[in-house]
Amino acid sequence: MTAGLTNAQIAWRAAQDIEDGAYVNLGIGFPEMVARFQPDGRQAIFHTENGILGFGEAPPPGQEDWDLINAGKKAVTLRPGTAFFDHADSFAMVRGGHLDVAILGAFQVAQNGDLANWSTGPNGVPAVGGAMDLVHGARRVAVLTDHVTRDGRPKLVDRCTLPLTGVGCVTRVYTSLAVIDIEGGRFILREKLPSIRLDDLQSLTGAVLHLNGTPADLTVPEI
Repeated sequence: MTAGLTNAQIAWRAAQDIEDGAYVNLGIGFPEMVARFQPDGRQAIFHTENGILGFGEAPPPGQEDWDLINAGKKAVTLRPGTAFFDHADSFAMVRGGHLDVAILGAFQVAQNGDLANWSTGPNGVPAVGGAMDLVHGARRVAVLTDHVTRDGRPKLVDRCTLPLTGVGCVTRVYTSLAVIDIEGGRFILREKLPSIRLDDLQSLTGAVLHLNGTPADLTVPEI
């Protein structure tokens, strides 16, 4: 199989689509990396469920203030105009439609836009958390994920088999092999790595990849 993009490269590609001044929530873990790769001349306004809006990048190691953390318990810094508020106000922002983009990880994404990004069982995530609000409160929901699981099974599927986080909510998926939109209940291939053939990409995808013109090359810097 073709070597795919690293997590940092996937995050870089997703960051290129965030508009200047957009209000953005980044999911815990891998999606938090998106904040590192904002294009020159653009500044997103980052929101975290535990009650901060407009925070900055992570501080240098050893300079953390552990009273200033995001929802993933990672240390953050303050920017001019950073605001603090309680949990209820934070979720009112989410549920009130005040976020432009939510960027989340995923276990599975279905071709109709359903998202499963939590699981059950002994090794599962214990609860869905704020993601269930984010996926239906943000104006746009994007997903970052490897194209397949560690044992080679597709993560982009016809129908999710894991517990759903949200129904029909995902609009774009950035994977280690491709950029795929979800429109009209179908996967629309927008970009793919130049090194992978379309037939091979399809074999790694659990639902039909539709084309709307020739897919662009997915090119990213070395990170």
